[in-house]
Amino acid sequence: MTVTDRLQPARAGRRARLESVVDRVEALRRFVDVTKPYLPERATTKARALVDRAGERLSLSREHTVVALAGATGSGKSSLFNALAGVDLSTVGLRRPTTGATHACVWGHAPAGELLDWLGVPTSHRFSPARTTGEVASPEGEDETLRGLVLLDLPDFDSVEETHRVEVDRLLALVDLMVWVLDPQKYADRVVHKQYLSQFSRHREVTVVVLNQSDLLSSGDIERCLDDLRRLVNDDGLEGVPVLATSAVAPRGLAPLRTLLERAVAARQATLRRLAGDVGGVVAELTPLVEAGEGSTVDTVDAATVRALTDALANAAGVPVVARATQRAYVHRAVRSTGWPMMRWLRRLRPDPLSRLRLGTRPAKGTESSAEAAPVAATSVTPAAPAAQAAVGLALRAVGERAGERLPPPWPSAVLEAARSHVDDLPDALDVAIARADLGMSRRPRWWSVIGALQWTLTLTALLGLIWLVLRYALSALELPELPTPRAGRTPLPTLMFLGGLLGGLLVSIIIRPVIRIAARRKGQRAARRMRSAVEAIAQTMIITPVREVRRAFDDAREALRAAR
Repeated sequence: MTVTDRLQPARAGRRARLESVVDRVEALRRFVDVTKPYLPERATTKARALVDRAGERLSLSREHTVVALAGATGSGKSSLFNALAGVDLSTVGLRRPTTGATHACVWGHAPAGELLDWLGVPTSHRFSPARTTGEVASPEGEDETLRGLVLLDLPDFDSVEETHRVEVDRLLALVDLMVWVLDPQKYADRVVHKQYLSQFSRHREVTVVVLNQSDLLSSGDIERCLDDLRRLVNDDGLEGVPVLATSAVAPRGLAPLRTLLERAVAARQATLRRLAGDVGGVVAELTPLVEAGEGSTVDTVDAATVRALTDALANAAGVPVVARATQRAYVHRAVRSTGWPMMRWLRRLRPDPLSRLRLGTRPAKGTESSAEAAPVAATSVTPAAPAAQAAVGLALRAVGERAGERLPPPWPSAVLEAARSHVDDLPDALDVAIARADLGMSRRPRWWSVIGALQWTLTLTALLGLIWLVLRYALSALELPELPTPRAGRTPLPTLMFLGGLLGGLLVSIIIRPVIRIAARRKGQRAARRMRSAVEAIAQTMIITPVREVRRAFDDAREALRAAR
């Protein structure tokens, strides 16, 4: 379920800021979904965690503002916690570690159990100013100005216990507003500034820094310390963050902090501001992954690159070999159909060049669709030579590099991987494409029949003339009366028929041979074009399309991240 789905019932009537934050989180979720197949998991870990955390936080209590008091040992944060609660709830002391577990105090009567469960606060450490052991007598005594406040007293971030520091880091990623409690002696400590405050530069709207125990300083010293602390906070990238002086024992020592908390609780914007800062931080980290160089376009697989790829695949698939075989097969079949009938049997002794490759036949019109779905037997085309295989590898690399140029890492690697994703399936796919290609050899040209009929006519004429001459010779040898012999001029008609039939058949064969070669060359070229089209379709399906899917994912991810800013 998306963040939008979780919040759909609550969107009506809410402020525009909620709409904006939800839309940004949704855009971040789209980025994560789009880039999942292409980016390493570690690159989007924070984004995925934020999307989940935002959905969970916004679907829980919208009436509570979670404020964390974070500080080092001896800073007095537990004293502030107790003073704000009006009762001693958290142990105060100087021995490290003082605060070992998170304490929570909840103002108001709205249920906060699910929220505290999500925060991981133990049930035994949950309190309410109106429900303590006698210090606050009744609900009527509860401060309504802080209703909805969930105040957390975190463990010391400089604790010698590793588990305490882990707990602090975990909760600092979940709370709505952070109050950093510093003391006059260690407010300039490098640990708090370098390891913590400077890491929250994008959360200025939900960060407060207090100089606690101000009762130990004079008025002049307080101002000098506050000025110095503001300088350090500005150096941490937290310009404009409130820097307050507080005291758990001095009169009105809590007033500045209390006023700030009252405003935060009344506005109920801390949750959204915190999430907005989280989204901004994650987007800033992810931006280098989608910042393409100038000149980058959606489709950089140009026609020249596709043509070079098709050439390499065509050579590897044996298109030139099949084209030459088609040309020879055309000559073979044409001569067998138009040659001298008495010699055609010699052609039948020769194997058909295409038949040797298990090629050259296509189903009649009307059955192509069923033939396309039917299994296709493998051809006998010789597998690609090592040089042709190397050319295919170089062509695939060229496609990947061309499509991935100007893209930031790791997208070029993803594009190249997409270009090579079906490399093991290419030989079989190309063989099937060649086997299914229409080579144009399934129909006999009509002029073959005409020439064939003419050859049979001339052959029969020569045969009749020969029979006539043989019969005359036999009658003459038997001294029988000769048959009447018509003449064409001075030449006997039988002789003319015999010689004319033989010479006519020879002449037709000689004349038709160049025509057959020209037609065969055209047939081979046409077959090569059709096979190249089939090979290009394979290239588009198995190479170009996966590459363009990666490019499309990159553009979608870039747009999603822009929407999340």
